[in-house]
Amino acid sequence: MTYPFLSHHGGSRGVTGSCHQLHLDPATSLLIDCGLEQGMADGAGSVSAAIDFDVAGVQALIVTHVHLDHVGRIPALFAAGFRGPIYCSEPSAQLLPLVLEDAYRLAISSEPAEVARYVAFVRQRIVPLPFDHWQVLIDEPSLRCAIRLQRAGHLLGSAYVECDVKGAESALRIVFSGDLGAAQNPLLRPVVPPERADLLVLESTYGDRLHADRSQRRQRLEQVIERALADEGTILIPAFSLGRTQELLCEIEDILYHKALLNQPADKARGDFPDWSRLPIILDSPLARRITDVYRDLHQYWRQEARDRVARGRDPLGFRQLVSIDSHARHQQVVNYLKSTGRPAIVIAGNGMCSGGRIVNYLKAMLGDPRHEVLFVGYQAKGTPGAVIQASEGAEGFVQIDLDGRMYDIRAKVVTLEGYSGYADQEGLVRFALCREQPARRVVLVHGEQGAKLALAGVLERRAQDAGMLVSIG
Repeated sequence: MTYPFLSHHGGSRGVTGSCHQLHLDPATSLLIDCGLEQGMADGAGSVSAAIDFDVAGVQALIVTHVHLDHVGRIPALFAAGFRGPIYCSEPSAQLLPLVLEDAYRLAISSEPAEVARYVAFVRQRIVPLPFDHWQVLIDEPSLRCAIRLQRAGHLLGSAYVECDVKGAESALRIVFSGDLGAAQNPLLRPVVPPERADLLVLESTYGDRLHADRSQRRQRLEQVIERALADEGTILIPAFSLGRTQELLCEIEDILYHKALLNQPADKARGDFPDWSRLPIILDSPLARRITDVYRDLHQYWRQEARDRVARGRDPLGFRQLVSIDSHARHQQVVNYLKSTGRPAIVIAGNGMCSGGRIVNYLKAMLGDPRHEVLFVGYQAKGTPGAVIQASEGAEGFVQIDLDGRMYDIRAKVVTLEGYSGYADQEGLVRFALCREQPARRVVLVHGEQGAKLALAGVLERRAQDAGMLVSIG
């Protein structure tokens, strides 16, 4: 056996469950991510599902970012006996306990004392690392390994991992991309590709496509809001708590701010739209509120344009018209109020694919009324209620959907807004693999469907033909 080498325990069959083991010698390895394979029919997608590999030699877990498909199996990792450190970026160190606490409460136990013990246990093992800082993990005469985290632009704190491994006979730089972000996120700094890589483990989620032009997305969002104001309806936005919600809030705050600068109060006698300054933006997700609070505290990690807003006294994630809903009783009151009144509103609620969570109650109450709109800003997996609703966009006649065993007519308007993908497209992935100094020598494609991997492999081989890049599919 030649070291170092890789083994994959998730993230190689599709776009979830990232978990990669870097074997440094027969008794020493690192684990990069430990995520859920979501949507697995055999139960592998459960937080409590057992780890199916030996963790005895795993010296540390390195977390690229805190989405569940990258961290959701950490409880099982602990159950298997892992007691090593968890290295992650400084923002991820604050977000990870929130995400794992929520998952633990939903899937394992909601007993307060047990949850508190678990969260304390997690916090004890987290080691925050600053970006662009080399951290030595192993320093022995025959083996040295250091890691460095660099911004990946996927969500706040997301990182790609550079590993410098020096053995008795070799020295290699191995890079794990994690999930790479798309450009033009209003909160996150853009991705800077690595200098070089002897081996690159590269995600391929959008390896077979290019994103639509993102420059017009804000204008289109504004147009959707204007229509809802005119119709006196509610815009329902299904969104996951981490990443997409904060990006949307930042964009909406900027729209409201510039509308306020126009200082044109509504005049219904002239047929004007209702006053933008009275439009409530309702964040109906306790987890999203907690995560948003952490995002606000970490504004020093935002991109410069967003930090400039803060310096001018604005609050992109805590503006005046933002209303957060915590209790279930208050949630139900808001649902009933918006259903029975003609006051426009924007509601952001989980979950992002309408397969559960508070968004379902809003859909039950409002799908049958054409005044309202369902606005999709993220991918809807096949077979989910979100995909069924999305497919009704532009359909002739009325479509029905099954929500909790009852059929509902879809009479509300349905809109899909492109340009909010949190992932790099094919061009972004290729740019990353070409690196800054010289193209990666070998690339292993993971975290993608087979078609996306094959398409990306073909493009990489053509673009790096002169460099002799070797591309394989994990």
